[in-house]
Amino acid sequence: MKMKKYLSLLLALAMCLSLLALSACTSSSGDSGDDDSTVSADSETTDSGEDSETDPASYGDDVAAIISSGVLKVGVKDAVEGFGYEDTLTGERSGLEIDLANLIANYLGVEVEFTTVTAATRTELLDSGDIDCVLATFTITEERKESWDFTTPYYTDYVSVLVENASGITSLQDLVDNGAIVGVSSGSTSARSLVEALIDNGIIEGADYSSDTFDATTWTEGVSFQVYDDYPAISTALSADEVQAFCVDKSILSIYNTDSRSYIDEEFAAQDYGIATTKDSGMSALCEDLITGWLADGTIDSLIESNGID
Repeated sequence: MKMKKYLSLLLALAMCLSLLALSACTSSSGDSGDDDSTVSADSETTDSGEDSETDPASYGDDVAAIISSGVLKVGVKDAVEGFGYEDTLTGERSGLEIDLANLIANYLGVEVEFTTVTAATRTELLDSGDIDCVLATFTITEERKESWDFTTPYYTDYVSVLVENASGITSLQDLVDNGAIVGVSSGSTSARSLVEALIDNGIIEGADYSSDTFDATTWTEGVSFQVYDDYPAISTALSADEVQAFCVDKSILSIYNTDSRSYIDEEFAAQDYGIATTKDSGMSALCEDLITGWLADGTIDSLIESNGID
């Protein structure tokens, strides 16, 4: 454990040094003639070839307001190890998304304030202005992009299903054969992804299915769903046989996997995680520039590895 903490400290130091370099990065205004030019996380030069110091506040009034307040407010998960996890004894948070939030705050030169969110509350808090962005295993979909901006994905996961070994369920077909009740989280897309997988694999016909009108609480073909407010509640329901399956992204399921539980054979529906921000905001542009820069220079790969994410 001491070695792991030592390595984590070294990584954190390296990230801070990287951010010091980022704060001195430059942006070329190009030929667009726009007054509100954005700043890239990567170093660029002007047409004269001379570096110019950048100001994160130039991204817009919303970013300037965050800098003025001295606090970046970020919505994160608290029970997803490797992504967003809070130690109940120490209050210490850890995970890829915690690290990314800290990096963004360091770039802005402000403190970070974490607010625990769920799939059901994250957009409500973003819309109300209680948080500035969401870093909470938030899957990018075309429907969601109509209401919020998302960065380029920083991680791609897949949906799967966790079951008790005693159930004998090992596949999508078994779910239907057993008439399984599947536990899903409120506000998530997991139920829809599962139904689409059943249809795509020819296990159910899905004649009445429409992605636009799908409602997990009323679906009954092949499987049915029980909706819960959080993941621990689904895990408890699985143990009590109130549900026969637990469906969500595999990285989240891994927290609840035990010797008496297994994943079914299939995984499906790629889930691209991005930072969610208010539509057309300065934070949208800033987060996009930072994420693409950190993807390009290997920072995010290093964070994925250090957090033990497969």
